[in-house]
Amino acid sequence: MSSQTPNALASLFLRLRLGPASWLPDYRAIWLRDDIVAGVTLAAYAIPVSLAYATLAGLPPQVGIYGYLLGGLGYALFGSSRQMAVGPTSAISLMIAGTVAAMAEGDAQRYAQIASLTAFTVAGLCLISWALRLSVLVKLISDSVLVGFKIGAGLTIAMTQLPSLLGVAGGGHNFIERVVLLVGQLGQTNHLVLAIGVVAIALLLVGDRTLPGKPVALAVVALSIIAATLLGLPALGVPITGNIPSGLPSLEGPKLRLRDVEGIVPLAAGCLLLAYVEGISAARTLAAKRGYAIDPSQEFLGIGAANLAAALGHGYPVAGGLSQSMVNDSAGARTPLALVFASVTLALCLLFLTGLLENLPKAVLAAVVLTAIMGLFDFRALLRMWRLSRMDFYAATIALGAVLLLGILQGIMLAALASVAILLFLATRPNVAFLGRVPGTNSFSDMARHPENLPLPGVIAFRPEASVMYFNSDFVLESVLARVAENAPKTIRLVVCDLSTSPYLDLSGSRMLHALHDELATREIALRIVGARGHIRDLLRGDGVGDKVGGIDRFATLDALIGKTGQIPAS
Repeated sequence: MSSQTPNALASLFLRLRLGPASWLPDYRAIWLRDDIVAGVTLAAYAIPVSLAYATLAGLPPQVGIYGYLLGGLGYALFGSSRQMAVGPTSAISLMIAGTVAAMAEGDAQRYAQIASLTAFTVAGLCLISWALRLSVLVKLISDSVLVGFKIGAGLTIAMTQLPSLLGVAGGGHNFIERVVLLVGQLGQTNHLVLAIGVVAIALLLVGDRTLPGKPVALAVVALSIIAATLLGLPALGVPITGNIPSGLPSLEGPKLRLRDVEGIVPLAAGCLLLAYVEGISAARTLAAKRGYAIDPSQEFLGIGAANLAAALGHGYPVAGGLSQSMVNDSAGARTPLALVFASVTLALCLLFLTGLLENLPKAVLAAVVLTAIMGLFDFRALLRMWRLSRMDFYAATIALGAVLLLGILQGIMLAALASVAILLFLATRPNVAFLGRVPGTNSFSDMARHPENLPLPGVIAFRPEASVMYFNSDFVLESVLARVAENAPKTIRLVVCDLSTSPYLDLSGSRMLHALHDELATREIALRIVGARGHIRDLLRGDGVGDKVGGIDRFATLDALIGKTGQIPAS
């Protein structure tokens, strides 16, 4: 491959905002073998997983393969990650299953059309998000909330798969109902089906531990098909996948319009939120490992292109995930060309090998799902939050409970709202540090954290450890006045506001200082300001605060100010 050809192609891709512009100029011929091997390996991983997730979503098994085949091609063309793999995910599959059923009203054809329309809508929302540069908004969802959401999603998914593992009917609309129904059906357990599922889980766990990055799931699926065929398991009452249509998906646009399906936009928004959060996390992990940077905004185009391609092939929403991406990375993927080779491999399987999947026990698919979601159960992180930050723990618990009680879609929406609520709560209640002198120094720090600090007789020095703005200025004022009131029996002659840790102060912050000065003046207490940054000094002078507090000197320090008052001589 000549050096001029990749450079010319990269220039074209760059003009079109295509992903290959970031890696094609540096592509080496020796990487081609690595990408081919990784692509074939990823396809081997994708076949059993996609079959299982499509079944979880309530769709024909082959639809999951369509998602991997077409979604990967779309992402390879527009995504910025070089190793991320795109396809159906457990959380999105469950969201589709829990939401689309009510929209379809029992019509299987309409069910599939709504699922495809959802993917198409996700693509449209991705384009809008990219144009408006909304990647920053997704950052508002805290990691703590996501921990709770993932645990809740994992438990919910597990409860949808346990009936297939036990050979019972299951049922229920939420986690609690599913648990109650399953407990009532335990006496109907098909022990042969259970044995098949348990053996499959054991093989998957042992294989993943001893052969990391290898297509263990495909091997387990192949063994289960051979066993089911030779032993005549379908005749013994073991549920199987049945006929899977061969051939490639036909490409066509959605047969339904947005106005034909009430609630499709919120569903698509939830899918997009899940897809972007999970995808960007996986992409950043892989990029840090490989030493390159991703473009968070470009990821909207990558996810959008993947979902558009999936929608045109009658698929449902797809996303990047860490598990499949780690398989791709561990297999040696150098560039998104691995996704192209994976798609080619999957296409060949759809053309020639679908007949081999007819006798695949559904219990094995349940086992594949159950082992795939184990990474969602991060209880260790939950316990760590309990020890270190109860605020984060409560936020995670809210997200967990919302998913279990309300469902995946409502859970992710509530999780997002919980993240924003926590952010707003913390922003409105910044830490206001009341300072004391560090013994033997000219430095000052928070008395609450360091009770050994020396108090400042006759002086209250406070430091807002955040920007002082319209949403928190009243809290700062109330905190300072409460401190003054606590010291009323004592002689307080001076209050010092240290703004050294406040990067920004708006007019509401300035009005707060006006109000603080006027209130203190009624008690014959002076107000002084130190540590203000240049733009804050300009604002306070222009708003008249500087005249009230005796000027705002950029060189003024708390130590020098206290020394001048004669309260505590400077060391």
